[in-house]
Amino acid sequence: MRRLTLDEIVDRERYEALRPDYREAVIAHKRHRRMSLGDRVTLLFEDRETLRFQVQEMLWVERICEPERIQHELNVYNELMPADREFSATLFIEITDAGAVRRELDRLIGLDEHVALVLGDGDAEETIPARFDPKQFEQDRISAVQYLRFPLGDDPARRFADTGSRARIRASHPNYGRDAEIPPDVRDSLAADLRREPDPLLRPAGVPAPEPVGVFASARVRALRAARPLAPGHVIVEPVHPTGSLLEVDADLLRELLEVVKQVAKEVVARHGSCRVHTDVGAGHQRMRWHVYAPGP
Repeated sequence: MRRLTLDEIVDRERYEALRPDYREAVIAHKRHRRMSLGDRVTLLFEDRETLRFQVQEMLWVERICEPERIQHELNVYNELMPADREFSATLFIEITDAGAVRRELDRLIGLDEHVALVLGDGDAEETIPARFDPKQFEQDRISAVQYLRFPLGDDPARRFADTGSRARIRASHPNYGRDAEIPPDVRDSLAADLRREPDPLLRPAGVPAPEPVGVFASARVRALRAARPLAPGHVIVEPVHPTGSLLEVDADLLRELLEVVKQVAKEVVARHGSCRVHTDVGAGHQRMRWHVYAPGP
């Protein structure tokens, strides 16, 4: 992925107005980038949008406006940017008992030699060791936050994109042995990284947005771009007139709704490579609508 540059950063005054919606969009984006590895380790896979958010928040909190200081923050976070055919992640060791933090961290010294991405299974299993940032390690100390990379190369990248085979993260430390399948939404998001950069969730003044997915309306069904998108390409398909939940809709309207969902999904796939579709049913979900959006994110 390309490194972030000064012209991609929104100035602090304008960011104040954009921040609430942007934070909500990034939180939704991160849901598809985060996974647990056992009960006390979490990985957040980084991309240009997660790192841009960290830069923007640092500038906001520290009240940084000078170009040279902004560039310094960009240099720091660009060090975490994944290269081509590579995943970059922040690893969090989560210990809730404050009195046990140092003791438990000491038990995990050497973790940097025991984390890997595992592709396939059995005789076809391929292990890709994580490369941890050596600047974070001391001989007898370990930090609760670590930065690591999984360099794939062409063949492992193709295997990772094949959802017919397994992909998981493994910790084989003597004091922390865990094996966790990469959740489907996280895998979809990472596979999308191998094809393209994510669409920006925040745009500096003067940078045009990409051509949006079209909005559709008929007498009974409409498709609207989400005011607060969960992810790139997010479109909501719903009845024009309130009809209650999915459990109550008549067959003809349902058929028309699903046809529109199908057309919108084709447009999202054409622009983003893949898409997700979801709706909600049951208690607390009395308004019927479908959400169609790119999974990465």
